[in-house]
Amino acid sequence: MKMFDDIQLNVALLRRRVPNLTAAARAAGLRPATVSNLCTGKIPLSRAEVRTLATLAFLAGCTLDELVIKGNGAGMMETGIKALDLLAPIVRGGTVGLVARPGMGQLVLQAELLHRMRKRGFATVFWKPQETAPDIEGVEAEAETVCDTMEEVYAQISAAREERDVLLAADRSVVLSGELLALRERLQEAGTRPVTIVLADSRGEAPEQEAPYGPLDTLLQFDMDMAVRRMYPAVDPVVSTSTVLEGAHLEAVHQAIQQNARKLLRRYRELRPLVNVRGLDHLSEADAATYRRGERLEAFLTQPFYVAEPYTDIPGEWLPLQETLDGVRRVIEGAADGLDPGELTYIGKLP
Repeated sequence: MKMFDDIQLNVALLRRRVPNLTAAARAAGLRPATVSNLCTGKIPLSRAEVRTLATLAFLAGCTLDELVIKGNGAGMMETGIKALDLLAPIVRGGTVGLVARPGMGQLVLQAELLHRMRKRGFATVFWKPQETAPDIEGVEAEAETVCDTMEEVYAQISAAREERDVLLAADRSVVLSGELLALRERLQEAGTRPVTIVLADSRGEAPEQEAPYGPLDTLLQFDMDMAVRRMYPAVDPVVSTSTVLEGAHLEAVHQAIQQNARKLLRRYRELRPLVNVRGLDHLSEADAATYRRGERLEAFLTQPFYVAEPYTDIPGEWLPLQETLDGVRRVIEGAADGLDPGELTYIGKLP
């Protein structure tokens, strides 16, 4: 049932309070294999018998509310960043890949996500790459904890995730070395609250690879043309995507607005080269109207970042999802037609 789709066991609490869980489960009349499968997620908690959960709570000396963690499904992790929340929502507990060439703002976005999630109460960890890169110091400065090795990362996450969600920022090098896969396997065995992983590529080699990070829950592909025009975050609105969009994890209103926005921006991007060469006068009236609204929507999806405040003198903006959706809907429907695109660039909510 849907009401039970978003829960799982507080495995860390259970194992901390019941060190020999297998023997204790057997002595209490439970099947050790069932308990093990519940802990690893092989059996969804929605399929567990009430007697089994009650027994585990008794063994741990806790209540059912303490044993069961709610709100831990593969839903959307709101970031307050319009372009991300609208077009390619980050999957809570999933893996995000930032694909960009150097200088397109991927490390700035990684630092911004650390900053925002730390303010939201997340434990933020930066797995520092062995090779330094420009802007890497900015990412390091926004993390609550900076680690050099997988063992340090594992220890920090294991300690933090008993109470808080974790955001781990890392470099593509840990994917290539196999260390990220090893970390994931270890964390799965002792899983409790979600660990969301944001991967960047400090060398800028990812765009040359067909699958630069392996399987991803959210792909954020950066666009060179947007970066050159300083339309940040320079996230490609057509290619960037998320597995949240594939399931029933988004409200119908969000899905409808997202699809309409992507359709408008796709057509706008098709018209841009023609307008750049021949001007708006060579477009049909309908295409000209589409171009102008696409231009305004692209401008509205830019956003001031908190980590960029010292350089831009523009205060960072967090826009709640509902305000993002309302603003995007209004732009699409023509409510901003009287505004110049410059009036929509680097603002929060729609005026």
